[in-house]
Amino acid sequence: MVVNLGLRLSRRAVLLAAGGLLVGCSRQSEVDPVRLRLATGPEGAVYRRIGGSLAAHISEQVPGAAVITVPSRASADNIRMLRAGEVHMGLTSLDALITADGSAPEGLSAICRLYDSHLHLVVMADSAIDSFRDLKGKRISLGARDSGTEFTSLRVLGLGLVDVDSRYLSQAESAAALRDGKIDAMFSLTGVPTPAITELAQRHPIRLIPLDEQAGALFTAFPGPYAPAMIPTTAYVGVPATRTVAVPNVLLVRNDLPDELVRAITDTIFTHAGTITSASRDDAEAVPEAWQINVRTGISTASIPLHPGAAAWFRDRKR
Repeated sequence: MVVNLGLRLSRRAVLLAAGGLLVGCSRQSEVDPVRLRLATGPEGAVYRRIGGSLAAHISEQVPGAAVITVPSRASADNIRMLRAGEVHMGLTSLDALITADGSAPEGLSAICRLYDSHLHLVVMADSAIDSFRDLKGKRISLGARDSGTEFTSLRVLGLGLVDVDSRYLSQAESAAALRDGKIDAMFSLTGVPTPAITELAQRHPIRLIPLDEQAGALFTAFPGPYAPAMIPTTAYVGVPATRTVAVPNVLLVRNDLPDELVRAITDTIFTHAGTITSASRDDAEAVPEAWQINVRTGISTASIPLHPGAAAWFRDRKR
């Protein structure tokens, strides 16, 4: 079902947004209600958790705006829903967003870069899999269909010329299948730490397979969205630091959202980045990935253009 994207803001809301005076406004009745839909991710994913926190803070700080979250299969699914007009905003990994010619999908732009995801390759501690090459012929979850995990893991396997018995499971489903011996390994492109892997590691010994060679191959083949990274030893119980690849995540928006509204949302994200780390209304856990949200990296969306409202906010910050 296509949602109604006809958004209206009262003159007072527009002036407040333009002046950056959103916090503390008590005259909500003067603002026409604007209901926004934010596509997040599947159960057990950081997208679901950080999306809920972003929705709560935008709803609280932007007069007349009410944001609801829409669960999804993650990046590619969110892009599809945005283009179809089913949602107004969505989270996506940068590599899944950039088209073959290096541009953004038509009709979409970025509000900001949020945080970086790390590609996890998880096995149980007693697994015979010790390296990426050992995946050949094994039962491997590549993430849910239309997810960033699927997109990036397929790229990694293609570059490495490794054929696997592919399964397409969400992060929570993958962790349960790995625990139960139904798969041999799982890929997960997500923030660090991520709930599904954290819960698995707390109950059962696991290992992470290094992906440093694969990080180099991705960086060479697809310049721009990839960088070598490290999953720290503090991320998961009993798991040492592991080299891998990082991919930025961006908050994507339809181009037809009013500039003043997007500018107000951008202001809220960066003014309240510290409080976004606290739990959302629907999640009892904190959002540590939000500590990465800052103005310096927020503007770095590679070849994906900023929405005019977001660009105006960043310009004003430089003055």
